[in-house]
Amino acid sequence: MAQFKIYGHRGHLTEIQAPLSDIIHAAAIQALGLPADKRFHRFFPLEPENFVHPPDRSGKYLVLEISMFAGRTDETRKALLKLLMAEISKGLDIPINDIEITITETPRENWGIRGQTGDELVLNYKVET
Repeated sequence: MAQFKIYGHRGHLTEIQAPLSDIIHAAAIQALGLPADKRFHRFFPLEPENFVHPPDRSGKYLVLEISMFAGRTDETRKALLKLLMAEISKGLDIPINDIEITITETPRENWGIRGQTGDELVLNYKVET
């Protein structure tokens, strides 16, 4: 399980939302081994007064927050981060300086999904990668 929150400037984020979602999902499939039908993305287009950042970030600045089950190796998490940064930059012409990503992992028992806790779910993919 991985949930993505994507923050950006309203005009730009709205314009790139569909291709950005596709890039994020392809990276999650490749790096995490998520099934193709497990896409969970929430977009937060923000007005300038609600998206304060240093002046060296442009109107293309993006912040991605990823919440996922604990259990993946450092190597897997780093591979996801590097893949996302490279593909978003290349695919959407966004300067690498304008992309920031954080991963927060929580134990499966701290998730509630479809009436069960995450540790009770039977998954069709491996978390321990």
